[in-house]
Amino acid sequence: MSADEGPPVLTAGTAPSEADAAVVLLHGRGATAQNILGMASEFHRPDLTFLAPQAPGDAWFPQSFLAPLEANEPQLSAALDAVEGILSRARGVGIPTERTLLLGFSQGACVASEFAARNPTRYGGVVALSGGLLGDVVDDDYAGDFDGTPAFFGCSDDDSHIPEERVHASASAFEALGADVTERIYEGMGHTVSEDELDDVAPRIENL
Repeated sequence: MSADEGPPVLTAGTAPSEADAAVVLLHGRGATAQNILGMASEFHRPDLTFLAPQAPGDAWFPQSFLAPLEANEPQLSAALDAVEGILSRARGVGIPTERTLLLGFSQGACVASEFAARNPTRYGGVVALSGGLLGDVVDDDYAGDFDGTPAFFGCSDDDSHIPEERVHASASAFEALGADVTERIYEGMGHTVSEDELDDVAPRIENL
């Protein structure tokens, strides 16, 4: 995928042109596409491709995800456009959106959930690990239908970056849009990804 089509995108698993399903992996602030692409080793399936875009400067947006939306522009819009570009290119090689799962950690989880909420349709899934919808308040203007898209929100009860209340609000917004939501709050986990979360995500990817 060339630079003029958006940010660089690393891949793992089956080549996109030969895959039947896809997982888009969105890294957190200060991390890289290569970091989160390592998660692909947790999930084994012969017809699956993993697509991990690299954020400019290793961050999808400059301020806290709890800042007013305009404080994170224009980087936020560019990040959302990058996700749309990847989905479009996946469709172009025969991978439908309903067989594409969006998965992000931290900032990447915020981008994944915000993109999906603004563009509700049937996805293969949406997984937000230690993240949620952006803004100083959760927008009540989201409209559309997820058509039963499975969505997973996992976070710690003491995450220094992600208030538990925002996870609840994000899950509720997805439910209102017709997603099949699973929410898990882990005691004392901190800002990380747990084995329990990976165990919950694995069958979602297997069933794409």
